[in-house]
Amino acid sequence: MLRMIAAMLLAALPAWAQMEGPLSVARQGSYFVGGRDIRSDSLSNLPAYGATGTISVDQVYVRFQEPVAPARVPLLLVHGCCLTGMTWETTPDGRMGWDEYFLRRGHSVHVMDQAWRGRSASHPTQINPVRAGQAPAASLPTVFAAGREDAWGIFRFGARFGESYPGMRFPLAAQGEFWKQMVPDWNFSVGTPNPSVTALNLIARRLGRVVLMSHSQSGIYPFQAAVASREGIAGIVSIEPGACPAATDDMAPYAGLPILVLWGDYVALSSRWTPRLAGCLAFARAANAAGGKVEVAVLPEMGIAGNSHMLMQDDNSHQIADWLVGWMARHIPPG
Repeated sequence: MLRMIAAMLLAALPAWAQMEGPLSVARQGSYFVGGRDIRSDSLSNLPAYGATGTISVDQVYVRFQEPVAPARVPLLLVHGCCLTGMTWETTPDGRMGWDEYFLRRGHSVHVMDQAWRGRSASHPTQINPVRAGQAPAASLPTVFAAGREDAWGIFRFGARFGESYPGMRFPLAAQGEFWKQMVPDWNFSVGTPNPSVTALNLIARRLGRVVLMSHSQSGIYPFQAAVASREGIAGIVSIEPGACPAATDDMAPYAGLPILVLWGDYVALSSRWTPRLAGCLAFARAANAAGGKVEVAVLPEMGIAGNSHMLMQDDNSHQIADWLVGWMARHIPPG
């Protein structure tokens, strides 16, 4: 009787409240996709190491976990600007990240680091010649780091650094841990085609069927991958993308493909993000008129308020993850 009552009480809890306890994983590991070999005479300026040799570049690192009883479509999680795959892992205030949460809900989860970021390392062949006086400074690759003062507004924590929007859901008490996640961004130096986009197609073909879930800077990448090839792409979830495809683009690559573009709160207060939401709405109208299945969801319009640009780390991130699990279950069957 007590077990029955306990089971009934558990069933009455929202899914996010049922996610505690030991985690069972059928398989976990990591792999690289893509990359190319280059031979260079600029591998080192140190006397103990040879300058000439062959290295691999543009490869993309992916970490994965598979549930014991997979019940849903696999996911590939792609981070945004100035960050790594840590975006999807343990939140700054120590709560379960989306990588584990989606795994517990029955998804196989693959998390990548963009090319030249994190464990998808950059290479020194454009830097060492300048240091050695063999090339001009103008030949150095473009790299930048986002200071927390600028990032504060970009991530919509508040209008001014140190001041938060009323009702903000990001765990600002743990912001120090978030700032540690930020890394130099080499995205303007990786070349064309962007090896991170190429990696999406390679991973989709490798897995056979996957939802590409992107964020911010990488928000456009799944759309670009779909233009290159729809093989293995079961759907797209783009979270606050830096851009959606233009409404004047060819919509044929998106016809019939389940696509969700998800937005948080305070967008109307940001001159950076307001036009981007408007562009995504225009894209959705054009795509749907051409046989698309695009939905643009804005959390405050659904009664969920206070979310920042980093909504996968906000204090209601599990509630949002549950909504996403439901959306994918309705629009993207498991097999």
